[in-house]
Amino acid sequence: MTARGWMLFSLMGVVWGIPYLMIKVAVDEVSPSTVVFARCAVGALLLLPLAIRQGGLAATLRTHWGPMLAFACIEIMGPWFTLTDAERHLSSSTAGLLIAGVPIVGVVAARYFGGEHEHLGARRIAGLLIGLAGVGVLTVPHLTGGDARSLGEVLLTVIGYATAPLIAARRLKDVPTLQLIAPCLTLAALVYAPAAAATWPTSMPSTNALLSLLALGVLCTAVAFVAFLELIKEIGPTRSTVITYVNPAVAVAAGALFLGESFTLTIAASFALILTGSVLATLASAPRGAAGPLPTGPEGGAATRRLFRRGGPDPRPERGEARAR
Repeated sequence: MTARGWMLFSLMGVVWGIPYLMIKVAVDEVSPSTVVFARCAVGALLLLPLAIRQGGLAATLRTHWGPMLAFACIEIMGPWFTLTDAERHLSSSTAGLLIAGVPIVGVVAARYFGGEHEHLGARRIAGLLIGLAGVGVLTVPHLTGGDARSLGEVLLTVIGYATAPLIAARRLKDVPTLQLIAPCLTLAALVYAPAAAATWPTSMPSTNALLSLLALGVLCTAVAFVAFLELIKEIGPTRSTVITYVNPAVAVAAGALFLGESFTLTIAASFALILTGSVLATLASAPRGAAGPLPTGPEGGAATRRLFRRGGPDPRPERGEARAR
């Protein structure tokens, strides 16, 4: 990985590790719809003027409106609401740990929907099973009452996060980052505006809640999305999901430091299993009959690295690449 790739990777590990803390603080005082609206509106206000200034936004929307709409629904509008609503009942650290299963789901999505039937060897299958065991360790004690619904919402979030970058990598690779994210955030803000207005708090939220909403919009949305799509271009869509190995550690640490959430043996065991399973599941597997090492990266194949190198899209015909977020 290049120095630029490591910088983007480190940035994403932090800025997508702290949203769970901020969501938890904000959703205690405002509705999930309001949290999503505020996050999207702040991000759109920051990025839309820059996207317009770039030029060509209208042409991009006319050409790519279908995949962009799908990306907005699967990456933003659905997952952000389900995750926020789930944190009304789950701790921020539990939500962060469950999101660590994204690479595991990503491997399956890449295998069957990534356009390239990558071989799943024994090591990767073992990784999937180990990761699922970690999820089970964390979730089984909560499978009652409101927690069961919340766990289901986090699962939907994981599926969205694991599949949306496939759309970005395969259908939106030629769309400039700002011209993809800014319209998606704008649309999401417009969709959630009526629900946010209907559930607007009757009294002014606390300073902590307001700061959390602001940070969600600026750091965890505007800055994070630009950095994440640049990371996809730099190292490929599947390898970029490995940031979710770092996010749970940040989420657990932030929850313990600022919210007094406990770090139990169950959480430690679950974290170890999910992390181990994700690493094994996303390691590259040598194709059957191949002689020599496989190119680095779970997406398998040099085509993805050529496609997302800094110099721009590969002029050669696309061979397809596996993916996931």
